[in-house]
Amino acid sequence: MTRYVALLRGVNVGGVTIKMADLRAALEGAGFSGVRTVLASGNVLFDADETDRKALKQRFETCLRDTFGYDAWIVLTDIAALGSVVDAYPFDPEREGWHPYVVFSSDVAVLEEAAQLQDDLDPALERIALGDGVLFWEVERGHSLDSAFAKHNSKARLKPHVTTRNLRTLVKLLV
Repeated sequence: MTRYVALLRGVNVGGVTIKMADLRAALEGAGFSGVRTVLASGNVLFDADETDRKALKQRFETCLRDTFGYDAWIVLTDIAALGSVVDAYPFDPEREGWHPYVVFSSDVAVLEEAAQLQDDLDPALERIALGDGVLFWEVERGHSLDSAFAKHNSKARLKPHVTTRNLRTLVKLLV
């Protein structure tokens, strides 16, 4: 049995409101076990024997679409891989006045494209670094929505492909 982590995109923002108790119930009803949600922003831990991650991801997204009626999209990883991402964070996660973020995508090309912005960013405001299947982002507090990288990351064409989490949230998923 593998402990998986599903990172839902766009939950409890932009008009998609899902109560975490309802989310747990829907997933348990769809046959997922060991379901636990962390915070109200679409972070779900669950157990599965399935090894076909593409099929598992599709089953999870179908459950969300059928139950909550929105175009659901998740990033699926396992708890060990998430631990490696947290351990690999290249910036100081405790830097005063800054937010440590990790950008996830099921499409590595999207992350590689975003990483090309690195030389164009103002390092006094934000930094990015490409990791193993993720993009690490450090941004000065107060600029998570208006920095150059934030503006790139919020483009409509990227919405179905990326989701961002604060490193502190990811640490909570590991506990």
